[in-house]
Amino acid sequence: MKQLLQRLTDTFSPSGYEDAIRDLIRKEVRELADEIRVDTLGNLIVRKGRASKGGTRIMIAAHMDEIGLMATHVDEKGFVRFTGIGGVYPRNLPGGRVRFVNGTLGVIGLEPTDHASDVPALDKMFIDVGVSNKKDCSVRTGDVAAFVRPFLDLGDRVVAKSMDDRIGCLVAIEALRGLKSTPHEVYFVFTTQEEVGTRGAQTSAYGIDPDLGFSIDVTGWGDTPGQKDFDVALGKGPAIKIRDGGMLSDPRIVDWMIKTAEKNKIPYQREVLLGGTTDARAMQLVRSGIPVGCVSVPCRYVHTPSEMVDLTDVKNAVKLVTALLSSQIDLGE
Repeated sequence: MKQLLQRLTDTFSPSGYEDAIRDLIRKEVRELADEIRVDTLGNLIVRKGRASKGGTRIMIAAHMDEIGLMATHVDEKGFVRFTGIGGVYPRNLPGGRVRFVNGTLGVIGLEPTDHASDVPALDKMFIDVGVSNKKDCSVRTGDVAAFVRPFLDLGDRVVAKSMDDRIGCLVAIEALRGLKSTPHEVYFVFTTQEEVGTRGAQTSAYGIDPDLGFSIDVTGWGDTPGQKDFDVALGKGPAIKIRDGGMLSDPRIVDWMIKTAEKNKIPYQREVLLGGTTDARAMQLVRSGIPVGCVSVPCRYVHTPSEMVDLTDVKNAVKLVTALLSSQIDLGE
């Protein structure tokens, strides 16, 4: 599982440029699916099973894209100015390394500040690609970059860029692998452009028109020094989302997930996230509305180039998703 995770996280695929990660995932799931297709927005839609009597149409979304940068201007000395793609936070950037879609590598620098502790805005930063003039710079306006950082294996805990949400993609792949049979028509959707507005989930959910759905994504952490008021920790199991900054989970979905976890003796945590959201928000609002929830993988240092997860949480998330899809569902009225 670590080897697949490393390949997933190493793959260059910022929002809108998901071709490479989609190709990798398609190779992993093509022998596991009953049907595979790619829609107009680039979502990889993988169907397993047909709904039997009493079965339902379920959509599971895990987004393929990662945050990144886009060049807005190259000055006469060859320094690249940029903006963010998705939730890029200035304090996480100085000294970071990036790779552009054409292979050009660079390091993020910043203009001098009045105080060493000041964090400038993005328009006061630049990417140094090691040239002395604009003519020799291989980057052009509109070129996209992703962060570069080696995969770090710490045993049960692993660190990489783009755990958000390649770890959700891994959980979906492994759940699909472990799902030997299901009474449902299940759509695993590896979505595009989540980081810039949950766009792929909205269009794919409209096309699939599921009876219910949930996302698989990362959530924050509350177990490092100074973290307060967030009751989620690494190593204590996947988190079952009750709310986040953009979505209230359907209480019936929450109850279904909790009962399934307890029945199968899978450790879990209850999640109330005050900011941020997932593909579930877009799914919830499609057509006349869809009851949704989210299975979250606790992740430290989200939206930095060094995101950390605990593999025991990942394995238990796979068990939970597989168990959710293996039996009949009765959400009641």
